[in-house]
Amino acid sequence: MPTLRKVDAVTLHVPDLDGGIAFYVEALGHTLNWRNDAIGQAGIAVPDSDTEIVLTTRHGYEPNWLVDDVALAAEQFRAAGGDLLAGPSDVPVGRIAVVRDPFGNVLVLIDLSKGRYTTAEGGRVTGVA
Repeated sequence: MPTLRKVDAVTLHVPDLDGGIAFYVEALGHTLNWRNDAIGQAGIAVPDSDTEIVLTTRHGYEPNWLVDDVALAAEQFRAAGGDLLAGPSDVPVGRIAVVRDPFGNVLVLIDLSKGRYTTAEGGRVTGVA
């Protein structure tokens, strides 16, 4: 079975969430799925897909790949000749690891083992289910 299941999200750096949301939601017409100021991120819907754009004030441009088990996927990446740059570590919705392939590409591996964000009006994160 292949290690990478699908693109979960594409992370885009923005200087502040309000400005990023103004551009992607208000100007370009996307829908805000969730917003978590505690981690400096907001999830923006992509029509015809369950892949999200994740606006972040803390990270650079990175594709986030959904995997079944982050620890196993990170080990498979390392065994195949890639590098483990960070993790595996816990995040509110599961676990992540940051890897680099032999060609210098950085990927975030994520499992949703704890669920997905639950939200209130305006996309404010209220928990994980």
